[in-house]
Amino acid sequence: MNERQQARRPGGRSARVGAQVHQAVTELIGERGYGNFTVGEVAARAGVADSSIYRRWGSLEALLTDVALTRLNARSPMPDTGTLAGDLRTYAAQVAREITGPDGPAVLHLAIALSGSGEQGVRAGQELRAERTRQLQSVLDRARERGEDAPDVLELLDHVLAPMYVRVLFGMVPLAPEYVDGLVDRLLLTHGMDQG
Repeated sequence: MNERQQARRPGGRSARVGAQVHQAVTELIGERGYGNFTVGEVAARAGVADSSIYRRWGSLEALLTDVALTRLNARSPMPDTGTLAGDLRTYAAQVAREITGPDGPAVLHLAIALSGSGEQGVRAGQELRAERTRQLQSVLDRARERGEDAPDVLELLDHVLAPMYVRVLFGMVPLAPEYVDGLVDRLLLTHGMDQG
């Protein structure tokens, strides 16, 4: 295998370096907050050269955007329990665990900070919303295909995800399972839907 083929292979050193850099960013945000560290500090924490970060991401802002999008989008697989109520409860519980876990608040704070900072940040916010919307729309479409009524995506974001995000951002954790289920139940009740 030649050097070019090795560089293209999934996983390996490139994936390991990416994971180390993402973890370093998340830890630094948790310790210092957004905007209070440099590429050099990320590189030192991750055990890589600054040049590796610049070569792969181009800037600290691009790296932060990648971390936020990767962490928030990749960790919430869309459930398929057979009912809309079951899917929404399972998904909401997954999100609650993620955003209250060890890295959750830091990543959530990063996503919020990025969405209000410059053109790249606005783009990151749009990408994050688009991916979340796509994920949630797939659950709602599947429910409609089964003959269930379903709210629209914005109602789901407003009534289920937004309250959880706000509680975590303001330090009102943990998110008890009863609270998370209650958010889903209220949304379904508002629309006269079966609460499973």
